[in-house]
Amino acid sequence: MINQDSILIFGATGNIGKSLINRFTQNNYKVIAVTRNIHRNGHVLRTTSNYGWLEMEEINSFSPEKISSLMSRCSICINLIGILNEKKKDHFKTIHTDFPFLLSKIAKEKNLKQFIHVSALGIENAKVDYAISKINGENLVKKNFDRYIILKPSICYSSSDQFTTKIFSLLNFLPIMPLYYEGKTKFTPIHVADMAEIIYQVVRRKIIRETIECIGPEVFSFKEIILKLLKAIDKKRPLIPIPLPIAKLVATVLEKFPKPLITKSQLNLLQYDNVKSGKYKTNFNLGIEANKKFEEEIEKYSFNWKTGGQFSKKNLSQNS
Repeated sequence: MINQDSILIFGATGNIGKSLINRFTQNNYKVIAVTRNIHRNGHVLRTTSNYGWLEMEEINSFSPEKISSLMSRCSICINLIGILNEKKKDHFKTIHTDFPFLLSKIAKEKNLKQFIHVSALGIENAKVDYAISKINGENLVKKNFDRYIILKPSICYSSSDQFTTKIFSLLNFLPIMPLYYEGKTKFTPIHVADMAEIIYQVVRRKIIRETIECIGPEVFSFKEIILKLLKAIDKKRPLIPIPLPIAKLVATVLEKFPKPLITKSQLNLLQYDNVKSGKYKTNFNLGIEANKKFEEEIEKYSFNWKTGGQFSKKNLSQNS
């Protein structure tokens, strides 16, 4: 069955985007994927899609004219774009506030059926630029367009994320693992495939005017997550609580690198639990379950950080 709705996706090559394109095109939705570099990213998108249901468009600036032209070809727009590190002044504001404002404004002009904006969980009380820019973006989307959906995921993990993979790498070469805020911060990690399913169901069910907190089936402290990642790669590391002044000093130095391990903004966010707030509905409240278990899923790609890689003793014994 051919679905009449065409879906425009910004941030298509990111952690969620690739899984989402697969979900929609496998169900015969026409997807227009926006990327900054078709030559670099095109082959990745093609291999994740159902042949014939994907178009790609290259865009190098937030041109209102170009975006308006793209929205003229769709009935639903999904914004997945977000950054964790601010490379230049006001970059958070540009990406998390100004861009969603522009998209939702044009979505109203084009009378789209839905505008789905992916924000983040656990940011309401954080007084840092990242969180403030995200909250401001959410509020402007709601003000601009009444057929909005705001999705607020917890840590969204997969083999191509910037959370578990970064920690796996740290655990591989650091003799100890620092614990910020004693590792007590709580998370409800959600697998990228479950996140893609939530977005798919939001479109299929034509849900509008909702803010949804997207969470997985389990709650873990940061320390528990580290222990599970260590177990997955068969390694042991002392977990050392780091005093906050020292942690801030280290973050100040590290954030100057092109791909920082941690920034002051991320350090500040770590003091706030990343779990459902009770203020909004969750995917479970809407009957959209997220069933993938953290420990089972990270095991599937943890061999990349094990001694011996995919030929590690544990993998060989399982396959013999």
